[in-house]
Amino acid sequence: MAQRTAPIDVQAVAAEIGAAIRALPVSNSAARREVRRQYTQRLTDAPAEQMIELAHVLRRAHDLRGLGLELVRYHRAAFASLGPDEVEALGEGINSWWSVDGFARIIAGPAWLRGQVSDELIQKWARSEDLWWRRAALVSTVALNVRSHGGYGDPPRTLAVCRTLVDDHEDMVVKAMSWALRELVVHDPDAVWAFLRAYDDRLGARAKREVRNKLTTGLKNPRRNARQ
Repeated sequence: MAQRTAPIDVQAVAAEIGAAIRALPVSNSAARREVRRQYTQRLTDAPAEQMIELAHVLRRAHDLRGLGLELVRYHRAAFASLGPDEVEALGEGINSWWSVDGFARIIAGPAWLRGQVSDELIQKWARSEDLWWRRAALVSTVALNVRSHGGYGDPPRTLAVCRTLVDDHEDMVVKAMSWALRELVVHDPDAVWAFLRAYDDRLGARAKREVRNKLTTGLKNPRRNARQ
């Protein structure tokens, strides 16, 4: 039985969402997420392809990339319909830590976890000349290892991406390397220790320090926590 759908006027809905965000008395993450929840409920029956189009319009016309990505992520049919081409299109124009991390955490990582994109695609990003796509590859591994988001722990795929980028010392990539390895610690600390030993002379100093802290104390920056 085909799912019942209710087509929407994408441009009109995008404009309405944009107006709702601009009208917020306090435009913080919590307030924006509440607007997104309201539209997730309202658009439950919208066709998958229109929800993906809505995300693109929200980014291009209203500078609301993250909200658009969340609308796709929390629309069952839209997210299930994503393949490699659709995922990459949703990442078009990533050019900052927040745009990369939103894309990788909300869309790319979960799609990879569910088999909707391949290891080869993530490795292609890891080899990109664009540092933001390289960061996206590493941040996408987070979904494999965060239990609250369905991650079950995946040392082979996580460490494969880390190996590809082990010699990359761009600051945003090194920070993402640290994040990827720290999320894996809870599942397989021995594998993380082995990785640190194998690449001690190649990993960025920040990544080595923060990951070792996580392994030995459970904290990324134990001294900073002690001062607070």
